[in-house]
Amino acid sequence: MELAESLLAGNRLALARALSQVENDTSEGRQLLSALFPYTGRAHLIGVTGAPGTGKSSLVNQLARFFRQPPGGGKSSSVAIIAVDPSSPFTGGALLGDRIRMRDLAGDPGVFIRSMASRGALGGLAAAASGVALVFDAAGFEIILIETVGAGQAEVDIARLAHTTLVVETPGLGDDIQAIKAGLLEIADILVINKADQPGLEKAERALKSMLELAPSRTNGWAPPICCTIATQGIGLADLVDAIHRHRLHLDQTGEWQQRERDRLRAEMELILHAALIDRWRETIPEADYQAVLAALLERRLSPRQAVEKLLNGGLP
Repeated sequence: MELAESLLAGNRLALARALSQVENDTSEGRQLLSALFPYTGRAHLIGVTGAPGTGKSSLVNQLARFFRQPPGGGKSSSVAIIAVDPSSPFTGGALLGDRIRMRDLAGDPGVFIRSMASRGALGGLAAAASGVALVFDAAGFEIILIETVGAGQAEVDIARLAHTTLVVETPGLGDDIQAIKAGLLEIADILVINKADQPGLEKAERALKSMLELAPSRTNGWAPPICCTIATQGIGLADLVDAIHRHRLHLDQTGEWQQRERDRLRAEMELILHAALIDRWRETIPEADYQAVLAALLERRLSPRQAVEKLLNGGLP
């Protein structure tokens, strides 16, 4: 496949075209993902999620800078950024403001930024984000930073996609720290208190530490660290990047990396399988029967579960 070959050879125009094909879920995009898949599995996927206003974009911007130009002359890594912006449920258009906020990285040939609309997808992650990450992986990017909308089910979505998940909070955001939600601490590999120069830092740290102490111990032996940062000034980034490196080392040494890859690929396969089975099934049932069951559902004569049972059994009698 010519586009795949050009992308693998380092052609940036081919990369941009491939990303568009995959994000739009075209036939060429699907073929491309299959062609590129054998060349993936090397990138470190880092998810960044948290409530709006926590400074996630500034943090991602500084992380990219740090990976590109490590202090002390460390090894530079190529970085891809997937910034998932809110979108209108009516038009599907995205604000795509992250690209504006990160424009100072645009001139770096080792950085590629892709803004995506969530299109109202459950959890805030664009449906094609996994495919876009795969394309970046095949293109040779060593670090892939994925910033999500941070609303609803987004935390679980990002945890499924990323190897390392950062949950970002700020002091004094609401009456208590926003991380105290059911299930959120369970998927956080690293907790970040950004805007650490604001009042309430100690209270936020105490709240998070208390929650971590009360949370069930993890079977993989990893204890999520709490890192305090002021992203706009680059303060605390060295400690955060060190925590990311330590988590990557932990994943490698414990076999957790392979387990997460297995879980991620299984979830993706089952998602595609689910959609494919529904499409295939829809082709077998007459449209009139489908509409008749739908009408009964709308009239409350059938519950959603009863409607499904009717459809699976050939429609209404």
